Amino acid sequence: MTSSRAQLVAEILWELKRADKVASYQKVADRAGFSAGANGRAMETCLKTIRRDWPHLQWWRAIRDNGLLEKDSEQVVKLQECGFSVEVAVDSDEHVIVSEFETHTMVWDAPADEPLGSGVEESLDSDEEEDEPDDDGARAESSDDADDGEDD
Repeated sequence: MTSSRAQLVAEILWELKRADKVASYQKVADRAGFSAGANGRAMETCLKTIRRDWPHLQWWRAIRDNGLLEKDSEQVVKLQECGFSVEVAVDSDEHVIVSEFETHTMVWDAPADEPLGSGVEESLDSDEEEDEPDDDGARAESSDDADDGEDD
C-alpha cells in the first residue's frame, strides 16, 4: 500500500514534469506538508516507493538539497535526456550539479505554510449545497451594510 506522503510527492512530481522544472527535497517535502528528514531520508523513502509503485513518474526531478548528483547516475542520465545540463561540482570529482540550478528550480505560488495536501479533504467533503448558503449569507450581509449606509 502506498503511503499518503508518497501520493502527495507523486502529485508534486507530476507538477514538476508539466512545468519542466526540478526541485530540492526540502521544497518538495514542504509542498507536501512534511519534513524531508535528516539528510533527506524521508524524501528518499518516498521516492523509492514512487519508483516501485509508479515507475512512469519522473522521480529524478527531486534533487538533494545540496544539489549534488552522483556522476553518471541514473538520475543524471534522466535529467540530461530531458535537456538539463550538468557540470562538475566544486571540490568533488564524484559529483555533478544541474547547471543554472536556480533557473530550473520550481517556484510555487502557494506559500510553504499551505502544503499541497491541506484542504484537500475539506474540498472533497464539501458539496455545492453548503457553498450556496454561504454565498447568500455574504450577499445578505452586503445588503444589510448598504441599508445601514442609506439610513445614515
